[in-house]
Amino acid sequence: MDEITSALDPVLVNEVLSIVRDLKSDGMTMVLATHEMGFATQVADEVCFLESGDILERGSAQEVLHNPQDPKTQEFLRRVHQAGRL
Repeated sequence: MDEITSALDPVLVNEVLSIVRDLKSDGMTMVLATHEMGFATQVADEVCFLESGDILERGSAQEVLHNPQDPKTQEFLRRVHQAGRL
């Protein structure tokens, strides 16, 4: 699913994210593209950072989001932290 929360108001965003959490707890495997880093941290078993279709970094959410190795991933996450989104 690609950016399933884009263009939704905050109430609908929360509903959609809740449904995804429920599906995960039911054992469903999903591939999601999202800029919701906090949500990704909560529900992802594995994350990938992509640039122009290439994987820059891949690993557990904890590894990649809190200890990125790729300089572009580091810079992106620095900006996410500055914006208070993670």
